[in-house]
Amino acid sequence: MQNNNLDGKIVAGFERLSQVFRVLLWEKAKKYDLSPIQIQLLIFIKHHYGNKSTVSYLAKEFNLTKATVSDTIKILEQKKYIVKEANSSDSRSYTIVLTARGLEIVLVTEDFTDPLYDIVTETSENDKVVLWQNISALIQQLHTLQVINVQSTCYNCHYFSQQNGSNHCKLMEIKLETADIKLDCHDHKPARL
Repeated sequence: MQNNNLDGKIVAGFERLSQVFRVLLWEKAKKYDLSPIQIQLLIFIKHHYGNKSTVSYLAKEFNLTKATVSDTIKILEQKKYIVKEANSSDSRSYTIVLTARGLEIVLVTEDFTDPLYDIVTETSENDKVVLWQNISALIQQLHTLQVINVQSTCYNCHYFSQQNGSNHCKLMEIKLETADIKLDCHDHKPARL
């Protein structure tokens, strides 16, 4: 089907791209004696605020069980890449924070996507905008279908609005061009359904 149908070819292309991410991540993981999920969690923790660095949030973000995330966190703590900071209002809850050693390992592993980044860098600005428009729309549709659990994109944000066919951010008080749409915004506030 994938050779006789454009829709099938596109879906098969997505599958090939997902293989690229797995291969790149595994290569980096083997080099530093980590698992792919360990690298992904460390990178995520580096780039997100404390309230997103909890077992519950990480489980939702990566579509894993809390037990799997807890086991991974335990290993990362044993390797001295992270520490758990207790929540002052709830002794059972904690936030995960990188140690200096954890930050060092992130700095040498987070470049696993560089081969793809280099290809995108060479693409024309017009093609990048079209590609991003399609990718962000596809991600939003997958979120609507509940295939992707957590999304902090502009499209499902309280501050997002559409006026006269244009996208706007009410928080920043700006018109959002296609290239301005964020995939993971730190100021994201979930829209009420």
